[in-house]
Amino acid sequence: MSSPSPNLSWDVHRLPPAEGRTFLVTGGNAGIGYFTAEQLAATGAVVVLGGRDRAKGEAAMASIRSRVPGALVRHLRLDLADLSSLPAAVAGLDLDRLDAVVHNAGVALDDPPRRVTEDGHELMFGTNHLGHFALTRWLAPLLTAAPAARVVTVGSFAARSERLDLGDLQSNQDYRPKRTYGRSKLAQMSFGFELDRRLRATGSTVLSVVAHPGGALDSLTPSRPPVRVTSPGERLRALPATLLVQGKDAGAWPVVRAVLDPEVAGGQLWGPRVFGLRGLPRREPVLPHMADPAVAARLWAASGELAGVDPGLGFR
Repeated sequence: MSSPSPNLSWDVHRLPPAEGRTFLVTGGNAGIGYFTAEQLAATGAVVVLGGRDRAKGEAAMASIRSRVPGALVRHLRLDLADLSSLPAAVAGLDLDRLDAVVHNAGVALDDPPRRVTEDGHELMFGTNHLGHFALTRWLAPLLTAAPAARVVTVGSFAARSERLDLGDLQSNQDYRPKRTYGRSKLAQMSFGFELDRRLRATGSTVLSVVAHPGGALDSLTPSRPPVRVTSPGERLRALPATLLVQGKDAGAWPVVRAVLDPEVAGGQLWGPRVFGLRGLPRREPVLPHMADPAVAARLWAASGELAGVDPGLGFR
């Protein structure tokens, strides 16, 4: 991995136009996903919000349209915790090509007990990692059909301090919610870097990029009714935290840059400029444990088996 590059010309408030392109954002109805979708919609692209709840998707689309006149947004029912539903969901896109997918949706649990998906996988690992792993398989033909598509995987600052336990990927033996969440995000990031290696090996034009939002708090996030309302009291109480962290609108900046910036290359990591926690997006160095080829290869093989999909993910 080469050293990070500042590239100070990028302006988060003046994004390049993207008319004629289509982007899918998983979990686009709330949080980082919502603001990623809102910012991408302002480029003129068609933005598809993937999520389980139609009502929440409708609310997010209404909010985006109120802030981005003429926004081209639509909802796709997408349940990453139900792997068998993904082929039909992708067919429901009704597209000839897809210019980018943002693997953003995620589950974060704070307390026991351990929960499982429809397929019996631990809920956070199964949704955050396996769901996106399998989704990539079914999106591969659409991504390959685009001239320069991108797979942008949204990781987490929490992954810095975790290590994967390849013998207990689903936390059967050691379930601690915060650790399990951090490991699920590390698995996602490892997947993103390994996907890039495999795409390069096949000569694919698809890029795989990893981004993370840093420290992004609801209490520092501007209101987007009815999606989310932040009270003045919440914002006031959270003001001291702005020295270290930011709102989810700013947390979306590295993700959006990973989708749009023509200078972004596969295998890169993008995050906030200030200690990786807040500020404008910049390219970051990739920590060795996030992109260890041996660990990634074992995770990849296990993921393909657990998700029941072709380990080649359909890229040719």
